[in-house]
Amino acid sequence: MNRRSVNRGGAVAVFAAGGLLLAGCGQSDDGKGYQEGAASPASTAPSTSAPATSEAPLKPGEVRVAGEVGKPYTVTLAELRKLPQTSAAVKFTSAKGEQEHTYQGVLLNDVLKTAEPRFDQGKKNGQLRGFVAATGGGDYRAVFAWAEIDPAFAKSQVLLAVSEDGVPFDDAAGPRLVASQDTKGGRYVSELNQLWVGVVDPVVDGEK
Repeated sequence: MNRRSVNRGGAVAVFAAGGLLLAGCGQSDDGKGYQEGAASPASTAPSTSAPATSEAPLKPGEVRVAGEVGKPYTVTLAELRKLPQTSAAVKFTSAKGEQEHTYQGVLLNDVLKTAEPRFDQGKKNGQLRGFVAATGGGDYRAVFAWAEIDPAFAKSQVLLAVSEDGVPFDDAAGPRLVASQDTKGGRYVSELNQLWVGVVDPVVDGEK
């Protein structure tokens, strides 16, 4: 082999080694590359994304009223007891058999009105596109159409009950949602902790 061939081979080796070094600059020690969330050394521009926000955790017995409302808030069983009360004698079937009770509490419609639900006033009877999802202990959930709780459309009484048969519910357990018009107890939501107001338009119109 002549000297010119040796020199040419050495140059190729040098360039190959340099390429390996450059490639190694983009890898972590474990060879898996940058992990998600790690800062890139080649980028110094600040992030323009807004910081993530989360709602404060609920205390025992609190009920959060949220969703498509102008004034979301939380309410406790003690605060509900101070509001105008309505009594409802009910009969319904549950897994334990026939039930007959008298509940006292605050009309669900009154609790939600305080939060100022946001319905499209540009549409005829825009509130009829609304619904309320009630969530209780164990992530139990039931849904009500707005027309079911609005006295302008229905005579039914849906309550945030503070007592059953004269016995107050424990403050830490929160109120019980009572659907006095129902013949089965599936929508009687115990340990109520959230009322979420929504509208069906985004789902029906394919926006979500």
